[in-house]
Amino acid sequence: MKLLNLLRRNEGIFKSDIEANKKILEDSVSGSNFLVLGGAGSIGQAVTKEIFKRKPKILHVIDISENNLVELVRDLRSSLGYIEGEFKTFCFDIGSKYFIKFIEQQSVNYDYVLNLSALKHVRSEKDPFTLIRMIETNITNTLQTIKCFEKTILKKYFIVSTDKAANPINMMGASKKIMELFLMNKSNKINISTARFANVAFSDGSLLHGLNMRLMKNQAIAAPKDIKRYFISPQESGELCLLSCILGKNREIFFPKPIQDLKPVLFTDIVESFLSEYGYELFHCQSEQEARQRANDLISQKKWPCYFHDSDTTGEKSIEEFYTEDETLNFERFINIGIILNTEGCGNNKKKYFLNEINKIKNKDKWSKREIISLFKEMLPDFNHQEKEKFLDERM
Repeated sequence: MKLLNLLRRNEGIFKSDIEANKKILEDSVSGSNFLVLGGAGSIGQAVTKEIFKRKPKILHVIDISENNLVELVRDLRSSLGYIEGEFKTFCFDIGSKYFIKFIEQQSVNYDYVLNLSALKHVRSEKDPFTLIRMIETNITNTLQTIKCFEKTILKKYFIVSTDKAANPINMMGASKKIMELFLMNKSNKINISTARFANVAFSDGSLLHGLNMRLMKNQAIAAPKDIKRYFISPQESGELCLLSCILGKNREIFFPKPIQDLKPVLFTDIVESFLSEYGYELFHCQSEQEARQRANDLISQKKWPCYFHDSDTTGEKSIEEFYTEDETLNFERFINIGIILNTEGCGNNKKKYFLNEINKIKNKDKWSKREIISLFKEMLPDFNHQEKEKFLDERM
């Protein structure tokens, strides 16, 4: 499948910015040592590939997924081959003691650290146990990794954020917003930049990844009919992260400009285009049950059973946004990238309060989702959490 055709554009949205900054990107990467955290996830692999193709002196990648690391290596070897610099992968959790020991025992002085680790799904807020893990992954582990580099000569610490951090209505977006606030506190000790961006097409667990799985398994497709999302390709996600890491100034947040080639698209339109690329006609079903029951018969006729429903689950925004009205923006420095400037932190006392309260919750005999949400609302007074008592796991 030609992914850009599916996304309804002729070329990558950051192509002009990559070309305009080609030499500085190549010079910066080829002369530097890189550490990529969470580098075997969908975005992590894309970022790692962008670094690898520019031939760094050292490229180390850490991820908790053994299988994804294997695929990362196979993909790089099969597409780009080898580099003269050192390329190594390591399999452990960056929130564990293994990471601290790894940094303590490294003789390498890293120039750039890119953190792509995240719990990214809205569905992760359905219970307090997954919520606590999301807080650890998106917030506390990040702070731990930054602390490891505060006394080193690091050119930049980059970490990925999300468009869901702008006016968040779900806990995932709110966790990334709190992370952004804490990052800005740390920016007086270490140079930090980040990026908010759209849904990455075919990333693990995404809508398009799910469509691929349903096609492979001859299963019916379900999607909300009233939800729009921005979509970017995996390569575009890697390019945006690299541009922010190398060219972003301290405390800056990069995001794709919502321009002509990047418009929000209905899930239903994406599904129809996807099926058309594979030669199938979309067939509307009136229920999940009908879609499941008629799958074999319809697929044999080159029709694909689809059930489109109203969005009724917790945390789903009808349309995403990259920035808020009270944020200071720059649209001039890049062709297709906007920048949020001089982002404010939240104060060390508030950060300490949040971390102490999370530890108190973790030390209790019983964990409460409501208590965690209340703490998030204390941190983010404008957090408009939308609880509908129904979650994506209750949908097909």
